[in-house]
Amino acid sequence: MIVKNVINEELLTISEAKELLDRIKVDRAEEDEELGYELKKAIRHIDAFSKNDAEQSRALVTNLLELGNMKPEIAIRIADILPKTRDELRSIYAKERFILTTEDLDQMLDIVADVA
Repeated sequence: MIVKNVINEELLTISEAKELLDRIKVDRAEEDEELGYELKKAIRHIDAFSKNDAEQSRALVTNLLELGNMKPEIAIRIADILPKTRDELRSIYAKERFILTTEDLDQMLDIVADVA
């Protein structure tokens, strides 16, 4: 498949992508259409790594975006990984040009614990 241009782009958590792929899977099953190799692999991967439902992960991303020093990409990564320790959060922020305080890290961990 050759993509000529991108019409729309939206960042999704793994849980949201799972919801979309599940809908595609059901639609294809209703039409008696076989799933392609890539789609099967994507569904298997998403099933293995999805940790909560789409509504919970989107709520977590929304809550995280209210904090300072939070980019949408990082909020989605946190919602996908659901870190439990400060070190796990620091590894997510490793490539960023700023350092988080322990208060910031604890605040993020509290938000993750509330939603997860």
